[in-house]
Amino acid sequence: MDGVSEPTRVAILGATGSIGTQALDVVRAHPDRLRVVALGANRNIDDLRRLAVEFPTARTALGPNALVALATDSDADLVLVATPGVAALRATVAALEDGKSVALANKEVLVAAGHLIRRLSGGAGHRLRPVDSEHNGLWQCLVGEDLSAVRRVALTASGGAFRDVPLEALAGVTPQHALHHPTWKMGRKVTIDSATLVNKGYEVVETRWLYGLDYERIDVVYHPESVVHALVEYVDGSVKAQLAEPDMRLPIQYALLWDRAPSPAPRFDWTAERTFHFGRIDAQRYPSFGVVLETARSADLGAMIGLSAADEIAVERFLRGEIPFTDIAQLLRRGADLGARAKQSREPDLDEIISIDASVRASLAAPAVVA
Repeated sequence: MDGVSEPTRVAILGATGSIGTQALDVVRAHPDRLRVVALGANRNIDDLRRLAVEFPTARTALGPNALVALATDSDADLVLVATPGVAALRATVAALEDGKSVALANKEVLVAAGHLIRRLSGGAGHRLRPVDSEHNGLWQCLVGEDLSAVRRVALTASGGAFRDVPLEALAGVTPQHALHHPTWKMGRKVTIDSATLVNKGYEVVETRWLYGLDYERIDVVYHPESVVHALVEYVDGSVKAQLAEPDMRLPIQYALLWDRAPSPAPRFDWTAERTFHFGRIDAQRYPSFGVVLETARSADLGAMIGLSAADEIAVERFLRGEIPFTDIAQLLRRGADLGARAKQSREPDLDEIISIDASVRASLAAPAVVA
């Protein structure tokens, strides 16, 4: 033995999407530490074929039905879940049950099934590695610390595409405008969720399951520059913050390697003159954010499943021009109500979660839901 460890073998679900392509940049930067053994995509067959040429030994598969098979590939040590929506839930559960580590870049998995994922993984750590910049930043601030010494944590929010649009004009904003995020380059679903701030509400729920913190100890702070990603206040009044230029390759790399290494991401220039802004979230501008928090604090897991399903439907319908941007919050509330009524047990198992999700989607599929 020469003391050199074998590279981590990675399966990437959502390899052709925004997170997946940036993860592959990280793999290319660290070929001695990361080896791709499986690549999956939902629809983009041309890009998947190109990746198959670059990574000829990796298993490739197309379509959502292939996710579980890739997540339990016997050659994989670590599964990066980078496909959006609750469709990735079965794959995440399967990977954890198979003894693999999961780098999670999917919000809906923890929103709809955080109780299951925490039971399987124990929360954030080697088995469950948060990829979101905010949760990854929280982890970096918490390394080596005792959670009992944490008074509260804060996630930062850029405010999304409509943060400066007059409130009276929000009803007329277009999907094209919504898809132009002021800071981050992301997939369509998460970009719309950023404009509604649903994504930040989801991140509060994720923080609850990742770190076991009560909702009263999780804050959200408006920070348009997107340089400070997370803050942790300790009981003595000290505050740790994680700062970096907004580039997802940094948190992706930390999740994949689970330690420090040179990164292809840009460096933070602390000699440059700049100003950082922080403030409260405007409840009038982001009613969907309020619906998510209200549902989360109700502790009704069925309602959260229903809300998650409703959000996917609402985003799809907004992007198709079927509903105005300002109707999204109404659909979320209706989805939460439907999910609460559909729930059969206090802590739904995997099959019940999938059933609640499907029933809410079916109820909201017709355009007549919103008057």
